[in-house]
Amino acid sequence: MQEAEEYLILLRQIRRLARALDVQSRQIDRDIGLTLPQYVVLSALGEMGEVTSRALSARAGSSPPTVVGILDKLEAKGLIQRYRSDKDRRIVHARLTAQGRATLDAAPDPLGAQIGGGFKALPPEERRAILDSLNRLGAMVGPDEGSAI
Repeated sequence: MQEAEEYLILLRQIRRLARALDVQSRQIDRDIGLTLPQYVVLSALGEMGEVTSRALSARAGSSPPTVVGILDKLEAKGLIQRYRSDKDRRIVHARLTAQGRATLDAAPDPLGAQIGGGFKALPPEERRAILDSLNRLGAMVGPDEGSAI
């Protein structure tokens, strides 16, 4: 296969993935009323439990100011609660509310049934190879600037 053909295949597959992610993002918005970045932060909070916004930003792959803005929106929707640490009032923790947990439970697979289900069905070594390749491709576009999805 020639380099030009490889490049065309790469562009085509990246475009397919971007379209699929856009379609699934709209589905999440319709189903549970959240943007994909809001879902990612809510999901990370659900996995981590009660955490600081700094820890949450590292897990969600977003900058701390981005996560604070997302937390503001999630709190306004009643999905999370924030509170100050008893030991250090400068530290703010966040946790899911019952409504936040119910929203996560009702959420569709963020990758969609086809991609999510297909990926989960692959052998672990194949999943790892795909993730390694995606990480290398991501590194080619530059450092992660912390934008949520």
